[in-house]
Amino acid sequence: MFTGIIESLGTIRRVVPQGDGKMLQVGCDLDLSDTCIGDSIAVNGACLTAVHLEKHAFAVDMAPETVARTTFKTAAPGMRVNVERAMQLSSRVDGHLVSGHIDGTGVITRMEKKSNALIFTIAVDPHLAGQMIEKGSVAVDGISLTINRCTDKDFSVSIIPHTAKVTTIEFKQTGDWVNIETDMIGKYVRKFLTQTTAGGPEKESTDITMTLLAKNGFL
Repeated sequence: MFTGIIESLGTIRRVVPQGDGKMLQVGCDLDLSDTCIGDSIAVNGACLTAVHLEKHAFAVDMAPETVARTTFKTAAPGMRVNVERAMQLSSRVDGHLVSGHIDGTGVITRMEKKSNALIFTIAVDPHLAGQMIEKGSVAVDGISLTINRCTDKDFSVSIIPHTAKVTTIEFKQTGDWVNIETDMIGKYVRKFLTQTTAGGPEKESTDITMTLLAKNGFL
């Protein structure tokens, strides 16, 4: 589990194809002395398992499913990435709950300067847009952000100077693809409010009533 508060800007040093999967070696400025093989590390928001460790570098294996769902299809040496180790429940939990399981990708369609902020508009598939609400949370390349506005095809977020400085947002341009993870709690609520017919596909309820909320344990 992660928070979406990026700890380090890393750099991909090496990419090794493994069939439809890949192995990545990533360098970063974190002291990984207390990290163990088998620990989870989020790279651009994707939860990956450390299989080799150095003091300031680590290697991770990516299964074909991970490659297919993320921007790592085009991963190459020199690519900058956001790095976050798994959260510690003994400290403050900033950001929001991020599983590191990428739901899909989006493309940056617009970047606009507004006072001290950068406004990013990101186009996504409708099934992802349907899981977002204004002022809700979203992880973009693993960065915990608040949704300013959302439609059935895109959403916008504000990036403050500090976030731009300590993450890969600083290097992004219009047309770049990013990893998207929608809010975990929102996905569960959406699931619970979905009606399922026996043996058939899920059918989304068109009316949220007091009866429906009570039936699903929300009252």
